[in-house]
Amino acid sequence: MPRKPFWETKTLAEMTPSEWESLCDGCGLCCLVRFEDEEFDEVIPTRVHCRLFDGQACRCTDYENRKDYVPDCIKLTPGNIEQLAWMPASCAYRRLNERKTLPAWHPLVTGDPESVHKAGVSIRGQTINEDSLRQPEDALDYAAWDLHDDRGDEPYEG
Repeated sequence: MPRKPFWETKTLAEMTPSEWESLCDGCGLCCLVRFEDEEFDEVIPTRVHCRLFDGQACRCTDYENRKDYVPDCIKLTPGNIEQLAWMPASCAYRRLNERKTLPAWHPLVTGDPESVHKAGVSIRGQTINEDSLRQPEDALDYAAWDLHDDRGDEPYEG
């Protein structure tokens, strides 16, 4: 009888550091600049990415030292994921915390790190670097209302 994968048998808090890190699908959605609209209690994502994010590779260029360069970068932990309601519905950390399964396109499910991009869930090639803006608030010109979509449960036809 085949063993179940770790994400089906462990809680987020029980995972090893390498298991935890492997949950990241590489979509890049958490690396977008966001604005909080306090009047409507809403978080507005933009198509502007963090200065350390590589928009083609869909990865942080200095993940280990990112807090040195981007002090407000949020480190996901089992203890804070529940408070981060702005995390995309497709995010493995959020989904597992909500007791949902990983989506069919997730690289841990498919064995293919490109499956997130093939499924159209990532932001690869769709964003600009925040350093290219004149003023930080110019990111609002790139508001991305379509990123509110729940793309976590779409079938994968890789």
